[in-house]
Amino acid sequence: MNMYSITLPDGSVRDVAPGSTPADVAAAIGPGLAKAAIAARVDGELRDIMRPFEGDTRLALVTNRDEADALELARHDYAHVLAEAVQNLFPGTQITFGPSTDDGFYYDFAPSADHGPFTEEDLPAIEAEMRKVIAADQPLIREVWTRERLIERWRAKGETFKAEWAAELPDDEELTVYKAGTGEGAWLDMCRGPHLASTGKLDPQAFKLTRVSGAYWRGDQQNAMLSRIYGTGWLNKKQLDAHLLMLEEAGKRDHRKIGQEMDLFHLQPEAQGSVFWHPKGYILWRQLEAYMRRRLDAAGYEEVKTPQLMDARQWEQSGHWGKYRENMFVVPDEIPNAEDEGEIFSGTADLMALKPMNCPAHVLIFRQGIKSYRDLPIRMAEFGCCHRNEPHGALHGIMRVRQFTQDDAHIFVREDQLTDEIKGFCDLLDSVYRDLGFESYAIKLALRPDKRFGDDAMWDKAEQTLRDGVIASGRATPEYGWEELPGEGAFYAPKLEFHLTDAIGRTWQVGTIQADTVLPERLDASYVGEDGNRHRPIMLHRAILGTFERFIGILIEHHAGRFPLWLSPVQAVVATIVSDADDYAEQVAAELRKAGLRVDTDLRNEKINYKVREHSLAKVPNLLVVGKREAEEGTIALRRLGSQGQDILTLAAAIEMLSAEATPPDLVA
Repeated sequence: MNMYSITLPDGSVRDVAPGSTPADVAAAIGPGLAKAAIAARVDGELRDIMRPFEGDTRLALVTNRDEADALELARHDYAHVLAEAVQNLFPGTQITFGPSTDDGFYYDFAPSADHGPFTEEDLPAIEAEMRKVIAADQPLIREVWTRERLIERWRAKGETFKAEWAAELPDDEELTVYKAGTGEGAWLDMCRGPHLASTGKLDPQAFKLTRVSGAYWRGDQQNAMLSRIYGTGWLNKKQLDAHLLMLEEAGKRDHRKIGQEMDLFHLQPEAQGSVFWHPKGYILWRQLEAYMRRRLDAAGYEEVKTPQLMDARQWEQSGHWGKYRENMFVVPDEIPNAEDEGEIFSGTADLMALKPMNCPAHVLIFRQGIKSYRDLPIRMAEFGCCHRNEPHGALHGIMRVRQFTQDDAHIFVREDQLTDEIKGFCDLLDSVYRDLGFESYAIKLALRPDKRFGDDAMWDKAEQTLRDGVIASGRATPEYGWEELPGEGAFYAPKLEFHLTDAIGRTWQVGTIQADTVLPERLDASYVGEDGNRHRPIMLHRAILGTFERFIGILIEHHAGRFPLWLSPVQAVVATIVSDADDYAEQVAAELRKAGLRVDTDLRNEKINYKVREHSLAKVPNLLVVGKREAEEGTIALRRLGSQGQDILTLAAAIEMLSAEATPPDLVA
């Protein structure tokens, strides 16, 4: 019998018979590993622990200590258990898709006419049924089926959505299903896997269903509306409890809730995906923008302003029309007297589009006049207002909007300048994040996607360039969460992503830098080299905040509305205890304003405790309380947000202290 050679991570080799599985290897090594192993990496691919080997291979067994893999498997299994439980409880419900997510899972269902859309009242019963499925410890069995068999199965069960999807799967793709249980009554779903060996491998106390929403079949508003049930899933109850505690804290920090309490902004249906900034919110915006402008000025950037509306031909030339058209707002939004989009560019239709990004316009500025190699690098910055036609269901407060302002910049460089420029950007970004109160972030390198411009040689060079820049900055280390992400780059360039960690442990992808040789070529950007010939610059697309809207939302939630004093819309309120102190309160406020502080007064005929509570809810960082004694002595009673006590200070001392605290970090001597 021909044996298979299985190479383990320590370099040792075990010979096994055909038909053997990773579970067999684990059992041969020892009972402890046999119990702990939940899956396997076979030649780097994550697979079921019970899937037979197909030849000589490298094997790494996966246990719960391999948390990323273990969580991915568990959440995928929870999604399948959810679907089985729903169909057990509500016969006639059709299943569609159910992936894992960053903190759990969801599944989309087409409810039966008898039941109608699912609601949150259904969740407790579904959770209880899920625990029954887990307790049954059903084996999860992988099988390869033909397309015809799949379609026949789905149609026979009345699963029209699954049948539609099965009919469209690629001809060369191996079609697999997973059965939960054995025999004719086994529950089945179409899935690539992998999965755990059985439902009993899940912890029945480590998941919770969280909410229900609507979702269109295949994300298309023209299709049927489905019910999406979300859940969070973990490896054990301790992890679940910690996550639920974090969610509770996140609810308290929700930027929409705090934005209303602080009177920063509002959203309304008449402008879906756009933000109405109130005076206090726009003060926060202006302070952030002024800070960023000072940092960019000091770093050698030149600020520009470009049109929001450009001819569709320009977007076709840049490549965005072919790759990004569905996300763009086009004027007009229909093609008059044209049978196909090819006529757009023949002069029969006059189409323009709102810019979804600033980069093509910056190339057009670069092309004005002759550029020499001595002129480079050129660092071109713009706080550019952009529009993207995000799906309605994707909109989320000010975190995901259709109109937004990027802290965008493009750096045109020679190849020999790349490493220094990327290092310089990393250093600037690091300083900005720390000034804004973020001490921790991770750096990821997003590599070439399947759908892209350019050849492999171009992508090899661009990806290595970004690696070299991070290495030069000293940040390609575990301390900075350095990681490479295959397939997640933009269609025109790989990119470095910068993921902030906020005060309650959530991560947010904000900053980015991309090394692009495609757009300069497509838009014919060039400079005169030292040899007198024309050369293409390399274009670094970069942002630190990402967008002002989203970053302000992150700031609100990170600081729970208690901003650093230099960012606070209102830095102090002078509140009176008695009306006899009104004149003194106005005098105190005037002196504070003269020192450059943003100050309001509260002279209402209300008890001071009421005023303290109200201004605490509005996250006012400093309350300066004055009464008859303070007016006579020229003092104030300073109450800090979150503190129960107060400090008695002279007005001069209070002004000196608050002025120092309110100085933006880049202006501190």
